[in-house]
Amino acid sequence: MTSKRYHIIGMSCTACASHIQKAVEKLEGVHTCEVNFATESLYIQYDEEKLSFQTLQDTVKKAGYRLISHESSQTTELSIKGMTCASCAAAIERAVKKVEGVSEMRVNLATNQGTVSYNPSIASVDQIQLAIHNAGYDSSIREESSTEKEDTREIQSLKKRVVIATFFSIPLLYLAMPHMIPKLSFPLPFFFSMENSPFLFAFLQFSLTIPVLIAGSNFYTRGFSALFKASPTMDSLVAIGTGSAFLYSTFAMIALMAGKSSYIHSLYFESAAVVITLVMTGKYLEAKSKGKTSEAIQALIRLMPATATIQKQGKEYEVPLHQVNVGDLLVVRPGATFSVDGIITKGSSTANESMITGESLPVEKSPGSEVIGGSINNEGFIFFTATHTGQNTALAKIIRLIEEAQGKKAPIAKIADIVSGYFVPFVIIIAFLSSIAWALAGKDFNFILTIFVSVLIIACPCALGLATPTAILVGTGKGAESGILIKGGETLETAHTLTTVVFDKTGTITEGSLKMTELILFSNATEKEALFFAASAEQGSEHPVAKAIVEAAEKQEIKPVSPIQFQAIPGKGVTASIEGKKVLAGTAGLMKENGIILQNSAKDAKQLSSSGNTLVYLAVNGILIALIGVADALKPSSEKAIQKVQDLGLEVLMITGDNTATAQSIAEQVGIKTVLAELLPQEKAKAIENLQKNGKKVAMVGDGINDAPALIQANIGIALASGTEVAIESADIILIQGDLHKVAEAIALSRATIRNIRQNLFWAFSYNTLGIPIAAGILYIFGGPLLNPIFAGAAMAFSSVSVVTNALRLKKFTMK
Repeated sequence: MTSKRYHIIGMSCTACASHIQKAVEKLEGVHTCEVNFATESLYIQYDEEKLSFQTLQDTVKKAGYRLISHESSQTTELSIKGMTCASCAAAIERAVKKVEGVSEMRVNLATNQGTVSYNPSIASVDQIQLAIHNAGYDSSIREESSTEKEDTREIQSLKKRVVIATFFSIPLLYLAMPHMIPKLSFPLPFFFSMENSPFLFAFLQFSLTIPVLIAGSNFYTRGFSALFKASPTMDSLVAIGTGSAFLYSTFAMIALMAGKSSYIHSLYFESAAVVITLVMTGKYLEAKSKGKTSEAIQALIRLMPATATIQKQGKEYEVPLHQVNVGDLLVVRPGATFSVDGIITKGSSTANESMITGESLPVEKSPGSEVIGGSINNEGFIFFTATHTGQNTALAKIIRLIEEAQGKKAPIAKIADIVSGYFVPFVIIIAFLSSIAWALAGKDFNFILTIFVSVLIIACPCALGLATPTAILVGTGKGAESGILIKGGETLETAHTLTTVVFDKTGTITEGSLKMTELILFSNATEKEALFFAASAEQGSEHPVAKAIVEAAEKQEIKPVSPIQFQAIPGKGVTASIEGKKVLAGTAGLMKENGIILQNSAKDAKQLSSSGNTLVYLAVNGILIALIGVADALKPSSEKAIQKVQDLGLEVLMITGDNTATAQSIAEQVGIKTVLAELLPQEKAKAIENLQKNGKKVAMVGDGINDAPALIQANIGIALASGTEVAIESADIILIQGDLHKVAEAIALSRATIRNIRQNLFWAFSYNTLGIPIAAGILYIFGGPLLNPIFAGAAMAFSSVSVVTNALRLKKFTMK
């Protein structure tokens, strides 16, 4: 029986999904079939000998839809230029989704990137880029190494245009001040004065405005292009508003040339130019601020060196990083960076892995130790063999995971997406209606134009579009700096609603390996003698308890000897002859079968058992000489880490496949009251489900491998990983260093991020809710001032910058 998941194109409602499911279920060999409209996918269990992919694809096609194998689907990252608001992102998504063969298109305004999934046999990157171009934007295939340079060039170009616009806007504003505020009067040459040379006065303003409009030409090319395609954006608002002001002012200038001096008060050149300058300045500050939101990724990318030193046939060669292959022997000198993942073959040192794992202390490295590409070799001369290169290194996977996370939208972002989609057309309608209303009220054209331009300019939805993605960018980046990998906005949003955290025991709360915890002596034997006999008897056994005893002896530098006779008795222990003495090591049952008296050990045995130890009795020549306790020891951080989670107001449970007595003992030591013990992996998932049915939002903390069913079932799966073993598939949050303290930190970070998103959305919605009525003249009705388009432009720029600045506060997040 084979299980597979396929993508379906063409569904428009749940009825489509039901139709396809019924058609597929009739096919021979189908065991189970489920069509999910939300994810546009078909999950099927079937017999490959009875059903082929071609038959399945033909059946779906006959039903009126298209089936695509995920193996044939390709994902490409694109850098997109020209976006200015959430409406731009939505317009691009709509345009690309119309391309046949495209299954998904996600555009992230905050990073200026898009992720497109498509079938390469149907669609091509060129077709996708053409669709983006036709929508009024430019795109290029995103290359890791050039992304930062591309962003820098874009910011530098914007800065240059801002400088040009400012250079011409300042004298223009100087000229227009007496016109804007009649009480002000600035000295002007006789031949340029408003009273003596009205046409020259207007023509000078016209001449100063033209360079500003050229500098801001993107607003017009993109804005009108989007408007003509019935997908207006923020650029459309700016283009219509400033364009109207400029065209009417040009008409007034021509009228002045014809001698109609009354038009001297109908000049709005300064409004068009200064608004363009202010909006561009806001965009520049916004771009600078947005650059800071992705510093975590940029810092990780910079960790990778451009070259590596390979040793072949005793000689060293410096080669570009992409030429390093798995199995190559590499050389790393003190202070240099490990270029790829690998295993040390020669040399000892310590490595700084803080940028990757969040662990600040240097990590000891010796032959056999794993090294992570991007970490720094502190002092030793190291030779290591490459195990993972290119996109398969731990660092590359981490970068890819963070980028994917930052591109995923939180459910809360859907509010902004829906609003942004309708907002711009709504604003244009409001601008026309308010203008008509004032015209009917008897106001002159100058007044009406001021209202029209102000409403269009102040209503920019930039702040709305940036509210969520910028906070997610900073939140996930901050997590990455601490060794916490969070899989996107949905995970962040869900994590802040958690009510219950369930910890796996083995390998999570405990070390995950057995260790000798107690050695209680009887008779006249010494500790070294007891360990010598126990380790010598047990060294031939593969049992984990036996290995723990041998390891304890080795730590005390006790060298066991090979037994002359050895017998392992399943479920009971071992018997051996060591230095002419008969040694028994095992359970109480084994001792009783051999006539060993255990009366003196009863009290100690009860105490050790109650604290979760496995008991090993040791007898030599028929006399009990020691009682050994072996247990899975607690991690030093467990108790405090669990207390931190409880301090967040969350209920904490422990879940394990171990026996109830041992589990209860461990739980008491770390302060957990509720224990679910003796459960198989599938039963752990069922236990999580039962908690969810009782209305609880559950996080499961495990090692990410044998706890996979429970991690997937939980609302949030948190995997403890170590080194390069990142359990990406099963969990929603990965703690790279395996530090249990990070569980509370991840939840606290999610709460801080969602709080920040809500603040941003509140500000964005409040700004537009208050700004539009003011621009439409509501204050003027009650005797207040009329909003000048220049101040509307300044307010709009401030709103976007303030939202990004607020998101950047997350960079200062610390766990209290």
